Amino acid sequence: MNISIPLLIGGFVIYLAIAAVIIFLVVLVIRALLKYIRSDSVRREKARITRSLGETLKENRTRCKMTQEFVAESIGVSRQAVSKWESGTSDPSTSNLLALAKLYGMSAEDLLKQVE
Repeated sequence: MNISIPLLIGGFVIYLAIAAVIIFLVVLVIRALLKYIRSDSVRREKARITRSLGETLKENRTRCKMTQEFVAESIGVSRQAVSKWESGTSDPSTSNLLALAKLYGMSAEDLLKQVE
């Protein structure tokens, strides 16, 4: 069995290249995971803002002395949708946000400015 040295070196280089690619991919995955872990404060802040939007919507509804059912019927959604927006479980679509602002007698920009 006589294997030439260039053939052995070529095989070694291929294995080395494959190992380098695997190490590179592992490093990329680790970096992505670290970035995700470090973004916890950003995700928490976003959740706080979402709650604040809900609080703002509820505050404006009660200021206008409207019920959730009245708001829902006025803009064509379910009462449960209004409840979810106010509790922060979900956010209104852009068209619903515009309709809410109009119903509350303000611009959508002014409504969003109230969000802390």
